[in-house]
Amino acid sequence: MTKKQKKMLYRILASVVLLVAVSIACEWIPLPWFVQLILYLIPYFCIGYDVLRKAFLGIVHGEIFDENFLMAIATVGAVFMQEYREAVAVMLFYQIGELFQSYAVGKSRKSISDLMDIRPDYANLENPDGSLRQVDPDEVAIGDIIVIRPGEKVPLDGVILEGQGTLNTSALTGESRPRSVHPGDDVISGCVSTDGLFKVKVSKPFAESTVARILDLVENSSLKKAKAENFITKFARYYTPAVCIGALILAVAPSLVTGQWGVWVGRALTFLVISCPCALVISIPLTFFGGIGGASRCGILVKGGNYLEALAETRTLVFDKTGTLTRGVFQVSDLAPAQGFTQDALLEMAALAECYSNHPISKSLREAYGRELEPKRVTNVQEIAGHGVVAQVDGHTVCAGNARLMEQNQVRYQPNQSVGTVVYLSVDGAFAGSIVISDLEKPTAKQAIAGLRNQGIRTVMLTGDSSTVADHVAKELQIDEVHAQLLPGDKVDWVEKLLAQKPAKSTLAFVGDGINDAPVLSRADIGIAMGSLGSDAAIEAADIVLMDDDPAKIPLAMRISRKCRRIVYENIVFALVIKALFLLLGAIGIANMWWAVFADVGVMVLAVLNATRMLNTKGYQKQQ
Repeated sequence: MTKKQKKMLYRILASVVLLVAVSIACEWIPLPWFVQLILYLIPYFCIGYDVLRKAFLGIVHGEIFDENFLMAIATVGAVFMQEYREAVAVMLFYQIGELFQSYAVGKSRKSISDLMDIRPDYANLENPDGSLRQVDPDEVAIGDIIVIRPGEKVPLDGVILEGQGTLNTSALTGESRPRSVHPGDDVISGCVSTDGLFKVKVSKPFAESTVARILDLVENSSLKKAKAENFITKFARYYTPAVCIGALILAVAPSLVTGQWGVWVGRALTFLVISCPCALVISIPLTFFGGIGGASRCGILVKGGNYLEALAETRTLVFDKTGTLTRGVFQVSDLAPAQGFTQDALLEMAALAECYSNHPISKSLREAYGRELEPKRVTNVQEIAGHGVVAQVDGHTVCAGNARLMEQNQVRYQPNQSVGTVVYLSVDGAFAGSIVISDLEKPTAKQAIAGLRNQGIRTVMLTGDSSTVADHVAKELQIDEVHAQLLPGDKVDWVEKLLAQKPAKSTLAFVGDGINDAPVLSRADIGIAMGSLGSDAAIEAADIVLMDDDPAKIPLAMRISRKCRRIVYENIVFALVIKALFLLLGAIGIANMWWAVFADVGVMVLAVLNATRMLNTKGYQKQQ
């Protein structure tokens, strides 16, 4: 418990002891009513002074109709009707319920604050003379060298220059298994060095680092409320004044007819206690907050409760292929030179033409060539999105890309039917041959598709790769529908078509990782980005980010969202039904003030207990 919660607990215990002592004294000793009033006011003010103060300030500031006002009116009214014990008990049980919900919210916030613990306190900056000084991560510039010792957090994104060992990524991804790293590997901020000393060259300023982006996403997630939260806020705005007016009518109208003011005012006070909307106002936001916190512990960052709610309605899920369902780690698997070209010459031309590109296919060509390239041999490089590269190599015009690039440049090429990504080459307009590059599926891709199918979700794959490769991957993973050889604009067009075809009152989600996926991520109802290796543009455009690029986290996110929605609906129905029943019973005089306490505090406690189930979010076991 926090210091504030402990203080409230002590007040509750003191009030319970005082209430019991006063009740015994009043039962055994015949005391005048004003003495009883003074004695009961001691535990009443002990437990309820802050509620009375908030109610008074609310009236002063024009914010009258809230739960503090209802409790104050009901208990003060009970005191005037000489129901002293009931007045103290109502305030006492209300504060017990408030303490309980405060503890539940604190527990929910802890899952977020644990994530916030990834914020680095300092960076070990290497000086020109080799010495180290601790600086704020904001002061480190791109290109600076920092040192991470064993047990320290990685403060900024960068590339390892020296050192090897393992990094604990559990705070980011929810994965307990350490990640081995070596010189040349990328490292992201927020990880913890477990057993290695690393020298890292910083690649991004702190404001653009992985840890800064995560903290920004989580800190702002509460600003984007779900429809259910907005509904409850609007509901309480109209509901509370309505029940106050109803209680006033219940107190006055029958009393004018019957003359039994004490009876009907008592029923009106009971009516006010029952009507307090705490169960809904507290439990619904707590459920979404718990869902976001539980998802973050599993390495799934949700940017707001509205996205968590919308994800539960998803019936169509669209995937990009490369880097999403496949590893995006390409290897040259076949070389087919045309007449007059050798395999070495074909590979050298392709590697040179692609030497300035950061595309995974370009990297695989350079790795397959395996020798030092001379970039000065290459000029006038043009990277054509969705087609390939055109460059001048040793004064010759080299085109390296897909079949569309060959057709665009009117090159008569020999189609290659191998399974994989085919790179066609032409030199000065003459076909030079083709290179087949294969991409491996992610280990959990099949598990992800199977999990989505079990939840009744239709899967679609959109890719710029060839039909042969796309069909092969779709068949392996058992994806329902596939569309290949698409440009970035074509993906947007297909998402538009799928949006028009989706079932009514459902949503469509798109999963991607590349910069070309940013427009589609924005256009889909829900955008899901791969966060570890995904581009900054994709992460910015997405609504949900998977921090470890694991597609099997998608069905897990679906389960979390649906569980969250189910709990919200359970609490809404449960609270409204119980409230309506007890309001009726209170109006006709069957339910007394003790029943009112259950209808208010009891329902709130049960609803909060139900909401805290969102904190028990379990991950999944990876299939080996």
